[in-house]
Amino acid sequence: MLWFLRFLFIGIFVAMSSLIVWSSLEQPIFGIPREVLTNPWFITTLFDAYFAFITFYVWVAWKEQSTGARVLWLLVVLMWGNFAMAIYMIVELFRITHIDQLGEVFTKRREGKIALPVGFVITGIIAYALGAGPLLS
Repeated sequence: MLWFLRFLFIGIFVAMSSLIVWSSLEQPIFGIPREVLTNPWFITTLFDAYFAFITFYVWVAWKEQSTGARVLWLLVVLMWGNFAMAIYMIVELFRITHIDQLGEVFTKRREGKIALPVGFVITGIIAYALGAGPLLS
């Protein structure tokens, strides 16, 4: 089961990485056509995704004990979505060595290190700024 979970989240990470690169090369994030942005199903799907991100974040906020880590992880999850969630789970799943420790992934609180979420936030700001380039010219 441990290896299944590791491969599952690595698979999500690889899929999301590929999709992010493909989408970015095809169209800037701020270049989404108005007819897509105003489509009711696009809006519903976007809300559905962000409600799931917030649900996951509530658990992360409980696990991460420092306020700085909590705030940064909120930004990371909202900016990067499933990509960031997969990274968080991969890190947690590789902290344990045996399936008997799986409970620690879900119930053990962490001191709240900020290096990983800081890197994500900086990268996210750069990525969004690059995506906003066409809007600024």
